Amino acid sequence: MKNLLILLLTLSLVAACGGSDSESDDSPNAEAPAQPDNPIAPSSLCDQTSSQINQQALMLEDCENLAQYGLFIDPQIPSSDPVAPGMAYQLSTQLFTNYASKYRFIFIPEGKQAIFHPSDTFELPIGTVLTKTFSMPYDTQVTGPENEALIETRLLIHRESGWTTLPYRWQNGEAKLIQAGADIPHTLNHHSEVKHFDYHLPSRAECKLCHQINDGETSHIRPIGLKAHLLNHDIEFNGQTVNQLQLWQSLSRLTGLPKLSDVDHAPALTDSGADLTLRAKGYIDINCAHCHRAEGFASISGLRLGFGVDHTSYQYGICKQPPGWDGGAKGLSYDIVPGDGEHSILLYRQELNSPKDRMPPIGRSLVHTEAIEVIKQWIDSLSPAIGNCHG
Repeated sequence: MKNLLILLLTLSLVAACGGSDSESDDSPNAEAPAQPDNPIAPSSLCDQTSSQINQQALMLEDCENLAQYGLFIDPQIPSSDPVAPGMAYQLSTQLFTNYASKYRFIFIPEGKQAIFHPSDTFELPIGTVLTKTFSMPYDTQVTGPENEALIETRLLIHRESGWTTLPYRWQNGEAKLIQAGADIPHTLNHHSEVKHFDYHLPSRAECKLCHQINDGETSHIRPIGLKAHLLNHDIEFNGQTVNQLQLWQSLSRLTGLPKLSDVDHAPALTDSGADLTLRAKGYIDINCAHCHRAEGFASISGLRLGFGVDHTSYQYGICKQPPGWDGGAKGLSYDIVPGDGEHSILLYRQELNSPKDRMPPIGRSLVHTEAIEVIKQWIDSLSPAIGNCHG
C-alpha cells in the first residue's frame, strides 16, 4: 500500500509539470512561460543528423541550436543555400530594423502548396517553416557579408498546434535559442554619420506583439510578410529575371494565383519612379498594418493601415484623433493632416525614439530617415479637401 501511494504521488508530480506548445504561443494575451534561456530539448529528436531537414524535430521540439534542424547546407551560413525544399524569397518593401540586411527563406513541405489570398497573408500548410536572418552592417553604403555582423535568425514554424516563434542569437559561429531577448551593442556608419545603439533581440513574448492575431475569444500566431502585394515583383532566379509569384506557381509552391494584372503591387520605398502613394502605403503596410488592424495588437486605436484600406478615409487616419496618446511635445491632434506631414502623428511617432512614443514600439532603435522623407512627401501631397481636420 505504501509503495502504491508513492507511485501515485510521483505520477501526479510529473503530470503537473506538463505543458503544450500551443499553450505557450497561442493562448490569448499569454506571456512566455518562465524558462531558463536555451533549454535543452530531448536529444532523441534534436540530435538526429542527416543530409535532410530534421522535420520531426521542427514539428515537435524547440531545439537549443539552430543547426540541429538542418535547414542550411552550411549551418554557419543561414543567408544562402537552404536544404531542399527551401527557397529564398524577397519582399518588395521591408519592415525597418536598424538598417539590417535580411535573408528570408521558406520551406514548404513537398507535395503541399501555399494558398493565394488577394490582400492578406497566404494560407501556408502545416509543416511550413519561415526563416529570417538579420545581419547588421558596419557601413550602410557597403554590401556583402564581410561588412556585416550576424545577429539573429528567427523561425516561424507551422506545427499541428499552430504557428510558433523561435528566436536564435548568433555568437561564435553558433545560433542558440534565446527565450528572454537581449540587447546587443552595435556601431554603424550611415552616410558618414556614426550611430551607436543597442540592437534588441525580441523575446518570444515580444514576438506576439507583431504576430498575434485575436479572433474573438481566441488568438494565434501568424506570419506577416507573405502577402501578394509584397511578393508580386521580379527577382533573379537561376540567372533569369522572373516574377516571384509566377515562379512559386511554376514550382507548385502556390495555388490560386489569378492573372498578375489583377494582383496588387507595393513598390519599394526607394523606387523614386513609382507612384508616391503606393510607395508610402506599401511601407506603412509592412511596418504598421500587422498591429493596426481589427484583429491586431493596436486594434483599440481604430487605425487601419493595410495596403488595401482607402488612404483618404477616416479609418486610415485622415483627421482622426488617436485614443490614449497625448500628442507628444508638439501636442499634435490627428493621425494624418492632409497636406501637412509636419503636424501628422503618423509621421511624428516614426521620428520619435523613446519607448513610450515611438512607432513601431519594438523592432527599431534608430529612426528610418529615408522613410520619414517619403512619408512626409506623401502626406504633404494629399489634398486638404479630403478632410477638414480643423473644422
